[in-house]
Amino acid sequence: MESFTLRSLSSSTSHSLSSSSPASFLHHRPRPIPKSLPSIPPFPTSHSILTLRSSPNPLSLFSPLPKPRTSRSHSSKIQASSSPPPPPPQKQSNGAKPIPLVISVAIGVLVRFFVPKPVEVSAQAWQLLAIFLSTIAGLVLSPLPVGAWAFIGLTTSIVTKTLSFTTAFSAFTSEVIWLIVISFFFARGFVKTGLGDRIATYFVKWLGKSTLGLSYGLTLSEALIAPAMPSTTARAGGVFLPIIKSLSLSAGSNPGEPSKKKLGSYLIQSQFQSTGNSSALFLTAAAQNLLCLKLAEELGVVMSSPWVSWFKAASLPAIVSLLVTPLVLYMLYPPETKDTPDAPAMAAKKLESMGPVTKNEWIMVGTMLLAVSLWVFGDALGIPSVVTAMIGLSILLLLGVLDWDDCLSEKSAWDTLAWFAVLVGMAGQLTNLGIVGWMSNCVAKFLMSFSLSWPAAFGVLQAAYFLIHYLFASQTGHVGALYSAFLAMHLAAGVPGVLAALALAYNTNLFGALTHYSSGQAAVYYGAGYVDLPDVFKMGFVMALINAGIWGVVGSFWWKFLGLY
Repeated sequence: MESFTLRSLSSSTSHSLSSSSPASFLHHRPRPIPKSLPSIPPFPTSHSILTLRSSPNPLSLFSPLPKPRTSRSHSSKIQASSSPPPPPPQKQSNGAKPIPLVISVAIGVLVRFFVPKPVEVSAQAWQLLAIFLSTIAGLVLSPLPVGAWAFIGLTTSIVTKTLSFTTAFSAFTSEVIWLIVISFFFARGFVKTGLGDRIATYFVKWLGKSTLGLSYGLTLSEALIAPAMPSTTARAGGVFLPIIKSLSLSAGSNPGEPSKKKLGSYLIQSQFQSTGNSSALFLTAAAQNLLCLKLAEELGVVMSSPWVSWFKAASLPAIVSLLVTPLVLYMLYPPETKDTPDAPAMAAKKLESMGPVTKNEWIMVGTMLLAVSLWVFGDALGIPSVVTAMIGLSILLLLGVLDWDDCLSEKSAWDTLAWFAVLVGMAGQLTNLGIVGWMSNCVAKFLMSFSLSWPAAFGVLQAAYFLIHYLFASQTGHVGALYSAFLAMHLAAGVPGVLAALALAYNTNLFGALTHYSSGQAAVYYGAGYVDLPDVFKMGFVMALINAGIWGVVGSFWWKFLGLY
């Protein structure tokens, strides 16, 4: 699902990919995830990357690991020993970072006490705005982890009597937020059963004879998995990065060396740039999508059959972009190796080593088909989306695909519940108290002074919303900080509500590939060591322009056909 600040992006590389996904492309099938593992999404560690780099024979990655030999005498010594193992070292907490803490608090204090309050705004609303801005600043600068900082912001709003306890915690009962939380559990099921890895491997087997075909296979497999695996970071780190690294190493394309240009650099760039379109295609493909619709509802923009409405509007431009992206990068950022004739055979060998589809994988397939079907037809049947997710999770728990310890150890889900609810609650109260309306009217009057039509205002606001992401290290943080305000500006400028809400939400996915810090998956792919930093920025900007052209031109005609304006 996916929120990361600059601090969390750098620190998260300490998690191991092997804990929740296959360590290499053609190893034996990964064992089920132990209950004590850290929650997905996983990240490649510097240790695992160094191990791959130093492998003298990359093809050895595709053979089964030998069983360790233990002598009987040694085994008896171990059994005879009664001394317990030393306890694991405890992680030391050093509290908040002083400089980010001071800056974050100072922003709120300056707004509250030194910026004159507009006449149209109440004292309560202005105080809540100060707390909200301080909270957002902390999410960007990260004096503490995002969940901890959001909780402090919520506490401040109650202690200062800006919000009552009931009002402050009202968003924790939001259906959309609980849908996001349950979606993280679905993602864990995909990784735990190995189903996501199996699906991607089949596409490599079918389309992997050339480098371009290999890229299309990976891209299409992610688009297929995306609606049922809503964490872009989990898809990147748990499924696709291990496959790309193994294929690249088998072709002699090593990270951090000139040989990375043979295959790895292109596959990483292609998958990275395609992820945004996969996430934009389905409402349930990324956690921030659901947050966008919740914030749009706060401003009165409500969609009937949201899953279907989202997919219909995104389908044509997203599919065109998915088909164009690998080909454009093949020309602008070409791999040295054009053919990969061994990849299908390697994929076939891996599928053979994985064995037949297991009972848990079939249960996972059936559950997700049921969930997607109910998301599509649920409104007609009177079944809300969150109830569909609850039914799916209940099936996985009853049939043993997941157990409750899996859910409890899914830290990303509970962390998301905490800080998403805080942001949604504050944003909703800012709307109720008139702050968002006041800000949007000010911007609308400014745009009207230039005599802009609503289509022109739409283009200006969308471009501003997109490019300002260079200042953010989190897609969800960007949504929490700016989505409501920009949507209100669109509405004040006369842009049709559903069109404005959807376009902003689609952009939220597309700008995740701008930089190496713009999203969780960006950190995963850049950390693999196959792409140089200047290339990340250059190709990120070029593909942003190409995506803007596709979504702007194709999307405009398509949305007109659908009657969105």
